[in-house]
Amino acid sequence: MSILQCLKELANENQIRQLDYQFARFISNYESEPAIILLACLTSYQLGKGHVCIDLQGIDSNALFDLNLTRSHLLLTEISNRNESWPSLLANSAVVGESAPLQFVAEAGKLYLQRYWAYELQVAQQLKNLAKQSQQPDLSTSLNRLFKRDYGFLFPILAKEREVNFSAQSFVAKYLDVVKKGRISWSDVEQVLLTAKNAQELHALDSLIPEAYCLNWQKLSVAVAATRHFSVISGGPGTGKTTTVTKLLALLIEQGLLAQQALTIKLVAPTGKAAARLTESIAGAKGKLDLPVSVADLIPEQAGTIHRLLGVIPNRQAFRHNKDNPLHLDVLVVDEASMVDLPLMAKLLAALPPHARLILLGDKDQLASVEAGSVLADICAYATKGYSTGQVNWLSSITDYDLNQYQATDATAIYDSLCLLRKSYRFDAESGIGCLAGAVNRGDLNEFDSVWENQHDDINLHPLSTETYDSLITMAKTGYQDYLTKVVVSPSDEDAKSILRSFNDFQILTAIREGDFGVEGLNQRIEKALVATRKIRKDQSEWYAGRPIMITNNDHGLGLYNGDIGICMQDEDRRMRVYFEMADGNVQSFLPSRLPPHQTVFAMTIHKSQGSEFRHTVMILPNRFNPVLTRELVYTGITRAKEQLDIFTNVTVMKKAIKLRTERVSGLMALLIQD
Repeated sequence: MSILQCLKELANENQIRQLDYQFARFISNYESEPAIILLACLTSYQLGKGHVCIDLQGIDSNALFDLNLTRSHLLLTEISNRNESWPSLLANSAVVGESAPLQFVAEAGKLYLQRYWAYELQVAQQLKNLAKQSQQPDLSTSLNRLFKRDYGFLFPILAKEREVNFSAQSFVAKYLDVVKKGRISWSDVEQVLLTAKNAQELHALDSLIPEAYCLNWQKLSVAVAATRHFSVISGGPGTGKTTTVTKLLALLIEQGLLAQQALTIKLVAPTGKAAARLTESIAGAKGKLDLPVSVADLIPEQAGTIHRLLGVIPNRQAFRHNKDNPLHLDVLVVDEASMVDLPLMAKLLAALPPHARLILLGDKDQLASVEAGSVLADICAYATKGYSTGQVNWLSSITDYDLNQYQATDATAIYDSLCLLRKSYRFDAESGIGCLAGAVNRGDLNEFDSVWENQHDDINLHPLSTETYDSLITMAKTGYQDYLTKVVVSPSDEDAKSILRSFNDFQILTAIREGDFGVEGLNQRIEKALVATRKIRKDQSEWYAGRPIMITNNDHGLGLYNGDIGICMQDEDRRMRVYFEMADGNVQSFLPSRLPPHQTVFAMTIHKSQGSEFRHTVMILPNRFNPVLTRELVYTGITRAKEQLDIFTNVTVMKKAIKLRTERVSGLMALLIQD
């Protein structure tokens, strides 16, 4: 059997994609060496799994294409066992190198498609160039004003908390970010906290707990990002990424006004849903900050998608904005940056004007992008390494924080551009969601068990069985009834917004698409249950009032993007239309026939839930282990919950997933710190 026959068998058995086989077949027109043909197929297959390249040293001869190969695939095993001769085979191949008709690049023990190697090289070089552009002005006055202690906000909380089991040390550690407890006179602090009758009397804490005893990571992040042309602000749920970037933009605008320069600031996210959420979050954060009107008015609230910013050209992969036609902006903020794949990041960076600042926001521990690459995670691999001596000294001088322990002797410009928010303001020590997310993120199974033993009110674990599966469907009927009772004929824009937001209060998440535990099976069961209880009225048509749908393909003409959610309702003529809240906050409705590909979304995959939050999240994992189950997937599912989380799972399966980390093969991490 030839190598192509072997690969064709795998494709016919759906073990690899037809694309992978056809790519290998195409390469065979230029290269007859079986090992190179196999490597070409592997490169295509791994690209489909999100890997930018293949690690030539990491190929397991007995588990090619994630399969335990049988004797019928003995030829593949024999070929892959020739790995010692691969360097010479690649060096002499007709398809490897810059002059090849369809180029592969072999670099640092990895094999790339030439296009992805170019993307990776470009992203690394541009980020390093941006990171090297920095200033160190005196920002202490601006920072102190933006991050001054808000005793007016703090006093009502204090008055409530000191009624029972009050601890002065816990209170100031939580609300004043104290890290040096040993230097504080706790008797004096406790006296102030217990006797204060109003917010004004709490100002005595300014001298008892000076800034030098504290460490506010948001303040530090703003200081870092305000002085560099490239910065990353990463943090888990509730760490205040949006609040931080809003204060950062205020500071940049103030600096611009002093220099008589009006900054053009753009806010973007990978999906329309994430852009809408960023729009809402920025507006909310602005409303809570004490900013001069001249500054607040210049902070943009409207976010859009990356694709819309770059300018989509119909039926082409290229964008209107590129290195020859750069974007017109001074500051670009990209939210949910973990969802941005390598090719899109390369195109975004290429379109930046030379003077622009790039600020990436996101959770480095969330799922990586659906397409190839894990750009944010690769960049943030250095987020805990520390800062250069010069950066530490400057940051200490403008914040009064003692940062010596965060000094790294081998720090590069990339190190000095990274900010990691480490404190969750949403989940405190009593929060089950926060504790569970932390245990999963650290892969600590003992801590995972302890979280459940502590019986938190906001999390529930339901071992999978026929009975608990039925209770999941019952939970869905209850969870979705609130939005269904609001569905009306010919809704106003405010009605539609209220219904869409009510739908977001409750959501079922799953890891897979097919079967009883997947999106398809769950949507059918939930829809059937809602019909049986007359919460929805469904005739022969698939369209009915209250049907929630999710867009699965981008349609730039309509402004609808993968992940956008709409609700079907009747218009004034009793025609079914689907109502969406667009990225600009306006409501638009579309006839079902005009919609791009979509699906019912009583249940959605955890992947599709990225960029969203739900008041009550229900996560169901399959009863048998599936390779899609990883620590990042479970963590992402957990952190979609704001107030309540129910998990339906086989605990053994969930623990196996927590132990399995997603590792995407790329060379970006190494390139970022090379000179």
